[in-house]
Amino acid sequence: MDVVMPQLGETVKEGTVTAWHKKAGDKVQAGERLFEVTTDKVDTEIPAAASGVLAQILVAEGETVPVGARLAVIEEAGGAAAEEPRLSPVVRKLLDEHGLEPAQIRGTGTDGRITRRDVLEHVGRQQAPATDEPRGVALSRIRKRTAEQMALSWRTIPHVLQAIEVDFHAVEQARGTLTYLPFVASAVCKALVEFPAVNASFAGDSLLLYRRVNLGIAVDLGEEGLIVPVVKDAAQKKLPELARAIQALSEKARAGRLLPDDVTEGTYTISNPGRFGTLLTAPIINPPQVAILSTDAVVRKPVVVGDAVVVRPVGVLAQSFDHRAFDGAYSAAFLRRVKQILESENWSAALAR
Repeated sequence: MDVVMPQLGETVKEGTVTAWHKKAGDKVQAGERLFEVTTDKVDTEIPAAASGVLAQILVAEGETVPVGARLAVIEEAGGAAAEEPRLSPVVRKLLDEHGLEPAQIRGTGTDGRITRRDVLEHVGRQQAPATDEPRGVALSRIRKRTAEQMALSWRTIPHVLQAIEVDFHAVEQARGTLTYLPFVASAVCKALVEFPAVNASFAGDSLLLYRRVNLGIAVDLGEEGLIVPVVKDAAQKKLPELARAIQALSEKARAGRLLPDDVTEGTYTISNPGRFGTLLTAPIINPPQVAILSTDAVVRKPVVVGDAVVVRPVGVLAQSFDHRAFDGAYSAAFLRRVKQILESENWSAALAR
């Protein structure tokens, strides 16, 4: 039977084979993990659909093919097993020089053949670098894609940064064990409905204004990189539901269980470095979106309320926006509206709904 590139989401048109867990000639069991596919920053393990022998691998690791393309062939159990991949003289010599056996190395060439690069990479992994030498660290797939996207954004988008200080006293009185993030997200969603040009993206010479607010929440994956799962129709959700949706997507992201549809169709993004104590962050816009918000640390500080000086929890919200989409006054009005909502909303009532 043919192994094909699966349809992993409604908007997914292609995928990249990032790893084969079997090589040509190996036996496979139905349900056993066979290969990994990357689409839109999401890595998905694909199980074998049938038991038998992996007779051929038609698409090598790193290749991108459309949905439905043939990737490999599994012969039913009892069929003729595939021959052991042949070795070129160069590869055989390298194996002999390093005292290696073909079975120790997973081939990435056509039909699972072991290439010179496969051998050298295997040897490199076995040799620990000298302690006084710099150590090269390969970038993860997520970090590579993030680097490409951010470099493109910085080259092509005229970024402008604006920041506003917010008194989180009203939020503090109601939030209990919740973080500040869902409250900021709720206020942002309300403001985006009133300021549609912020909830938009570029398409050629046009600005697309979205009716739906699909809110991206940047999630830190440590050394692996950054990923932005999307809460669909966030403006339609009440505060408790929005908080649960953000928490669920963040947990899925850190567990590596996001699906391609979880990271598509975002219209606005929030980055949340404040838990690290940052004062002000200038985030890079996630194209084709036209703005992104950073929520920085909330700290207790003296503020003037009426004629009195009181101690309040205060934090900075900073928005980077694309100056081609709108001007500074529009962005400032949007930020002011977010601030007004955060400072004046009855958050206890919002949590009880």
